[in-house]
Amino acid sequence: MGLSDDPEQQPVLFALFLSMYLATMLGNLLIILAVSSDSHLHTPMYFFLSSLSIADISFTTTTIPKMMVDIHTHSRVISYEGCLTQMSVFTLFGCLDSVLLAVMAYDRFVAICQPLHYPVIMNSRLCGMLVLVSFFTCFLDSQLHSLVVSQLRFFMDVEIPHFFCDPSQLFNLACSDTSTNNILIFFIGAIFGGVPLTGIIFSYTRIVSTTLRVSSPGGKYKAFSTCGSHLSVVCLFYGTALGVYLSSAVSHSPRKSAVASVMYTVVTPMLNPFIYSLRNRDIKKAMQRLLRRTV
Repeated sequence: MGLSDDPEQQPVLFALFLSMYLATMLGNLLIILAVSSDSHLHTPMYFFLSSLSIADISFTTTTIPKMMVDIHTHSRVISYEGCLTQMSVFTLFGCLDSVLLAVMAYDRFVAICQPLHYPVIMNSRLCGMLVLVSFFTCFLDSQLHSLVVSQLRFFMDVEIPHFFCDPSQLFNLACSDTSTNNILIFFIGAIFGGVPLTGIIFSYTRIVSTTLRVSSPGGKYKAFSTCGSHLSVVCLFYGTALGVYLSSAVSHSPRKSAVASVMYTVVTPMLNPFIYSLRNRDIKKAMQRLLRRTV
């Protein structure tokens, strides 16, 4: 159904989402290029950052291009198989964003709480394993979502009041009993969403307690500055996602929920590169060197 039925708003929505999608692609691609081309950034923190940028690009690409095609062609049709595929890929990269943020919190925890052992603990083999395990864990999450939704029965023609196949909307539109499926989805979400958030909270609790014991103000500032960008992204990602689902539970308006979900599906992946580049000297210097080489 998209975000609006007004024909006059369709060109505005198309231009708005096209500009945000291009900004997301450009910002995240610049970070990936800067990290891969600059030897100074071949560290665990920036390896995880480039992995997060790849996840953000994939997360946004799952929904926005389809939405722009629907606006351009004035057709809002998606097949049952296409809907399940979109939901599965969306869940995969949304979960991957969450787990990678937890991995980055662990990296900062080791760097600040165990600085002398950091090069030994966060070696290249462990970093690669963390990213691979994160991907396969989230792949399992997406397949469980697809399995649960595929057990539901729907009418032949269904109107989804959203701009993508959101699992919660599909549960509301099912013509079969969804009580058991809702319980399963709740537990799956609690495990794959709650565990990374718990890890982030635990890591930052230890980071704050360790930093407060540092005697010099300069040391405290340096410790907090290395975590500032990551903490901003964590608050933006989880704050917008939780806000959307809490507001949808209170308002019971599918269209308002669709508009609010733009925050974590489009705005958050677009802002992540700017948060890291504006608050990080190493990224800014690497981008400057990359632009000089390109020119």
